Amino acid sequence: MGKVKKFLRRLLLILLFIFLAFLAYLFIGTAPKAEKITWGVNFSQKHTENLGLDWKETYLALLDDLKVKNLKVAAHWDLIEPEDGKFYFQDLDWQIAEAEKKGAKLLLVIGMKTTRWPECHIPEWAVNLEKPQQQEKILRMLEKIVLRYKERVSVWAWQVENEPFFPFGVCPWVDKKFVKKEVNLVKSLDPLKRAIIMTDSGEGSFWIQSAQIGDIVGTTMYEKVWFRQIGIYVRYPFPPVFYWRKAQIIRKLFNKKVICVELQAEPFGPKLLYDSPIEEQEKTMNSEQFKKNTEFAKKTGLDTFYLWGSEWMYWMKEIQNRPGIWNEAKQLFSL
Repeated sequence: MGKVKKFLRRLLLILLFIFLAFLAYLFIGTAPKAEKITWGVNFSQKHTENLGLDWKETYLALLDDLKVKNLKVAAHWDLIEPEDGKFYFQDLDWQIAEAEKKGAKLLLVIGMKTTRWPECHIPEWAVNLEKPQQQEKILRMLEKIVLRYKERVSVWAWQVENEPFFPFGVCPWVDKKFVKKEVNLVKSLDPLKRAIIMTDSGEGSFWIQSAQIGDIVGTTMYEKVWFRQIGIYVRYPFPPVFYWRKAQIIRKLFNKKVICVELQAEPFGPKLLYDSPIEEQEKTMNSEQFKKNTEFAKKTGLDTFYLWGSEWMYWMKEIQNRPGIWNEAKQLFSL
């Protein structure tokens, strides 16, 4: 019995040492500086309208005033297929055409879960369908989108679903096998064999599942947020090297690249932006915090970042007459 206890004690010490060494690997050190950084923005037509903005005016401001050359555009299911089997592509056609006029590249987000609350944008006619029927309709929708834009070289990659393994939003189910099915369908329909981006939480995941399925891993990067589990604002304790080390693990295990598809550039509070006063919003995002976040991003070693909050930045400028963050972003995109 004494030998068994001694062995277990040594084993625990070894495991503890391994754990502490791994923590040190993630938290200590600095990442190499990326030779060149690509900056882009996220855009959601629905979110822009919910902010009370003209979505076309906002989109053009991103292209013409900010001079954005990389956009991550959400193709929300309920906007694409408002009625069962009746597809409406005019708005998305316009967004792609305007980007092409300015020489911009698009990352198109497709699927049931395509960013912005409630995350899963299920049309009313499909809400009460059983899971197999919902999935059948989703695959039909994906097929229509990919076939429509398969020749548009401005679309450089597809993002299939948004953080499909991360339990956030009003969504009916999580199904890894179905995500694989979606990815396989998109790949089979795309003659240009574009990259498939699979996304996951930057702070709450090691991106393993996303790396197993996607060609590129897309991560989020948030600094100051409302932590609903404990009801307070918090700053994430992760240093820039934390993201670099995880990216290196993904590269070594799967030979996949990691990019940041959501770099926080808007508030993250206890309520949706539409229901939150400016004073509350500025607790997690202002000009100073914006600069801190972009400087933090530069130190992670990653070379691609899509700002999360371009619609809100324009809202601050046009509706609130507070152009500070918009002007900071202009400097960023002029580099």
